[in-house]
Amino acid sequence: MSLGKKDIAANITSKAFFSSRSSQLFLEKFLSIIKKNKSSSIKISNFGVFCNQETPARIGRNPKTKEEFKIPLRKKLSFKASKKIKKILN
Repeated sequence: MSLGKKDIAANITSKAFFSSRSSQLFLEKFLSIIKKNKSSSIKISNFGVFCNQETPARIGRNPKTKEEFKIPLRKKLSFKASKKIKKILN
């Protein structure tokens, strides 16, 4: 099951009794905060940590032609759930 922005905003609207527009703005602001803090991690107590990681540059290979090419260094966003969230999920 995947959730889009509209689904998350609808859940915020129904659970927190915000207007639909307010929940969409809240979600957009939250995501913009995560996007802006590229150098540091964002910790939300009792929820988890959003951190930026770098994948090293490496050599990739086309499995069909066996042609090698260089894959550059990339940055990715990762999420580490807190112990409470892991306990709820398991």
